[in-house]
Parts: sequence; C-alpha cells; structure tokens
Amino acid sequence: MAENTAEEFEGDEVEVVVDADMAGGRLDASLAKVHTVLSRNRIKDLILGGAVTINGATVSEPKYRLNAGETIVLLAPPPEDAEPHPENIPLDILYEDDQLIVINKPVGMVVHPAPGSPDGTLVNALLFHCGDSLQGIGGVKRPGIVHRLDRDTSGVMVAAKTERAHRHLSDQFADHGRTGPLHRAYIAYVWGSTETAKGTIDAPLGRDQNNRLKQTVRQDGREAITHYFVEARFGDPGWDITRVQCHLETGRTHQIRVHMAHIGHPLVADSVYASGYATKINKLPPDVAAPIQALGRQALHAAELGFEHPVTKEELFFEAPLPPDLQALDDVLQDYDKAFAR
Repeated sequence: MAENTAEEFEGDEVEVVVDADMAGGRLDASLAKVHTVLSRNRIKDLILGGAVTINGATVSEPKYRLNAGETIVLLAPPPEDAEPHPENIPLDILYEDDQLIVINKPVGMVVHPAPGSPDGTLVNALLFHCGDSLQGIGGVKRPGIVHRLDRDTSGVMVAAKTERAHRHLSDQFADHGRTGPLHRAYIAYVWGSTETAKGTIDAPLGRDQNNRLKQTVRQDGREAITHYFVEARFGDPGWDITRVQCHLETGRTHQIRVHMAHIGHPLVADSVYASGYATKINKLPPDVAAPIQALGRQALHAAELGFEHPVTKEELFFEAPLPPDLQALDDVLQDYDKAFAR
C-alpha cells in the first residue's frame, strides 16, 4: 500500500489538538504516537530546543502532561538533502535481476531517509547491495524507490535499478492497476465482524484539520477507493477479530487504516486510528490478548505484489509470508476457534 508518504510532513508546521485519548499523556510520547516520521528521541530533542508550543507558549519539558483541548504546534525540520550512504543491512530478497529487485520489507524499516531516520533505511541497504548502479535512480534522497510502505507495515516491495525500470514501474503504480497489470493485496486484522463478506469503500481522504499527522475522510479530499473481502472471522460474542484482504484502487496515505476505521473496523493495534479500541483488549482471552499487546504496530502486511517487467513485459507475481508477529496472532486466533469448535 502507498501507506507511507512521510515527505508530506517534512518541513511542516504540524498542529495537533489534544483529544480525550491524548489527555494526561506525556508531550513527547503523545507526539511520537501520531507522528509517523520523527522518532521519540528526535521529538524530545525538538521539544528541548524550543520547537514546540502549546496554546502559543513554548513548552520545553518533554514530560509535560497534556490537557484536553490544548493545541500543540511542532515546527518539523526541513527535508535532509544529504545523499544517503550505503549500509550493510541484510535484505530478504524475493527476486532480483539487472533491472529491479523485490524484497520483503521487515517491520520497523523506514523506506528512505527522512528527518528522524537518516540511516538504517531500505535505501541505505539497497545502495550497499546494488552498488553505484543505484545512485541517482529516481532522485538523490530515495534512489530506486517507486512506492512506499509505512515503517510499521511489513511486506513485499519492488525497487528499480535503472532509469528505464523506474519510469515503467512508476507508471504502473500511478495507474493503480486500473488499466494495467499492477496487483497489490494486503492482509489486515480488524476489530469486529464486518457486515458483509466483501465490500468497497469509496471515501475521499485528506489531512485531519485537528491533527496534520493524520488522514481522515473529508468531502474535499482526494479520491480513495479500497476493496476488501473477508478471509476469516475469529472470536465469540463480545469480541470479534476479522482477517480481511484489501486491494487498493488508489494509493493515499494510510488509506487502508483510515478506510477500515471509517466503516467501524479499525486495524488491530493501530495506535493512531484505533486508539478508542485500546480497552477492547481487556475483553479478550489472555492467550489472544498477548500477541496483540506484543505487536506494537498496526496489524497490516503487504502480502502480494504483481506487475509487468519493464523490459521483458512478463507479468511477475510475488508473495511475502506473514511476519512472525502477525503469524503468532493468526495462530492463536485459529487455535482458539478450533478449541471452541466455532
């Protein structure tokens, strides 16, 4: 999913209105939860440096406890234009030739350098693995990158190794598979049981006026369409979790996360769009609650990717298995249902 468009937030004056869920929390921790680019340590440094105001007054104490209704303004740093450097970071390579490389991105890996994440990114790893051939492909800051995933979204990605491949792949992603062979499928675990086995969410998305780090459904937003169908339902009356497969007809920031929350089924463990569901874990059996509490990220995985090869024109298809944290959740949910013969 084109979930991670972090550069939209670089260099911005970010404004957040404290809601009931944020009230009482620490300033640095609360900003870190809603900011998808800067790390908590970086946010702490910015607070100490006077880059944060609350209701117009500078607050330089990271431990400051928030009150509902307060307006936080963070002056985010501008984009870093320094050329990324190669780093010897292991990659889970699904396919590679002289035109492109397909990898299974792990949880926690940022796609390209950005404020708060200057190194340790996929771009740094690709530069080391591919050598000088990748330099400059698609731009200095993000060579080879044609699409992105959130830092905390795992799964299959493709990167270009030549300008020809970059142009061809970028055109396919811009088309979103509407007229071409591009195929993207995501596995999401959501709260509740959807009313229908499949559906389409057609709801425009734009920035939340009360929190510039979040997206929301708004009439003046950009077109956003998500198709989903149910793969499995788990649970008992009182608690339900559904595993759905999502296909994107557009690629907006946080699209799956916002759309599923919009229809009343936010992603499990999504601290941004499912904060009101945090207490729902208390209703789960302890063995089910444990892997959810251990996630620390939204339960979302880019499972499938298909596209046309830029040179051979062959239609390629790749799958990335569930990462260990989501596999542990899936195993527990399935074991629970077998034990109770649901």
